[in-house]
Amino acid sequence: MESLTWTGAAGPFLNPLLAVSAAVTVIAFLAEAVLGVLDKDRRVILDREGAALLSGGARGLASLALLGGAAGCLAAVAGYLIAGLVLEGPDKGIIGWLALRFLPVWVALGVLYSVSFTFRRRLGLYGKLFDSPIGMIGFGIVMFWLFTAVFADMIATHDPLAQVSGMKNKLPGTPVRGAGPGDFAWYLLGGDNLARDVFSRMVMGAREVLKIAPAATAFAFMVGVTLGLPAAYFGGRLDTTLSFLSNLVLAFPVILLFYLLVTPEIRAAGAEVPLWGGRVWTTSIPNVLAAVLFAFPIVFFVTLWNSRFRVRPGLRNVLVGLTVVLGLWMYSGLAFNADPAGVFGMDPNLLNVFVSVVFVNSPTVFRIVRGIALDIKTRDYIAAAQTRGERPWYIMLWEILPNARGPLIVDFCLRIGYTTILLGTLGFFGLGVSPESPDWGSTINDGRKLLSIYPHPALPPALALMSLVLGLNLLADGLREESLRD
Repeated sequence: MESLTWTGAAGPFLNPLLAVSAAVTVIAFLAEAVLGVLDKDRRVILDREGAALLSGGARGLASLALLGGAAGCLAAVAGYLIAGLVLEGPDKGIIGWLALRFLPVWVALGVLYSVSFTFRRRLGLYGKLFDSPIGMIGFGIVMFWLFTAVFADMIATHDPLAQVSGMKNKLPGTPVRGAGPGDFAWYLLGGDNLARDVFSRMVMGAREVLKIAPAATAFAFMVGVTLGLPAAYFGGRLDTTLSFLSNLVLAFPVILLFYLLVTPEIRAAGAEVPLWGGRVWTTSIPNVLAAVLFAFPIVFFVTLWNSRFRVRPGLRNVLVGLTVVLGLWMYSGLAFNADPAGVFGMDPNLLNVFVSVVFVNSPTVFRIVRGIALDIKTRDYIAAAQTRGERPWYIMLWEILPNARGPLIVDFCLRIGYTTILLGTLGFFGLGVSPESPDWGSTINDGRKLLSIYPHPALPPALALMSLVLGLNLLADGLREESLRD
């Protein structure tokens, strides 16, 4: 079987279009940036809703060229996708096969954007995100990788851990030796130094990264919000004590703190406490931190429901009861690995990384929430709530916190990006996750050893990591821009 080329049979037609469109896009972008400084005679064209479309003069021409170049690039990408659907076998090329493998992602993105754009005026801050081109691009990149993680089993062409004889460090598009009738016939992005499929490991690596970063960041925010709001609202010794503890954690270098928390020696150091069902809990530092930090979501939601529905005891009791039951069920499995039903649990390596991320991020979130709450609690509507006789936790969670949502949402997106980089760094140094894990950091570390000879194993996960962090930063910029207008 012949090897795949990058563009296949569609290359002679689509490659020139993509090259010219990309060149026009880059030149127009640079020209618009320069003219934005030099062109003082600027006329703005508005749409029906008052949003800016184009500027007049030379900058308007540059904007038109930029839109045309971007449209050409999208047309070329759509052409590769259509080629992947229409052509057969080697004629698809690597890009065509990649476009076809990601078809579930394209469909999901199309449905999401269509529905969101149609109802954007009813979706609050999320809907306003679609008025920001930067926010839309960032959101699209983030959702691309999120849908990739969701549909990873459908997208991957091979088992990410399987080693195929004769495929060590093979170039992209190389036919798989001994492929059966039901097997995919090529390594689309080549093989790594252990003869594993680079494309499948990149796809499954998205699931590994997105399985940790958003959830760990959400846990860190619950810890930071639960402690930051009362510290700012009540002040005094509580504020002094919590601020001192957060500053104590922040005094350690982040990477050093991660090293101390995720090394195998730290996990092994601790006494074993017998639990029910023959299970054993180790009192190591990560396990103790998990027992403390994982309780905060339960405390947060119980306090949230109790403060909001205090005058409706029936609904409050139902919500609090469900939160306690489900929370303790998850808590027993995640913190102690002692879920009686065996539904919730976490691998010790994953637990170490998860707890480390929560522990390192929580003090920073605490300081951000505390600083915002100190400003908001001086506003008139807080004084009005106090005059009405509202209780402190109601004021904190239903008056202060909603008015702090803009900066907190932006920081949440940025912090997921920081966490992704930290996870990649840990994987690069072989800490926290299992050695055979397809996470991007471990894959980059495996590929960098032969980078000067075989660059293809390390480049896809590196570009994936870069694009996800870039998308999160662009999404945060778009949210910041729209929240300032709110």
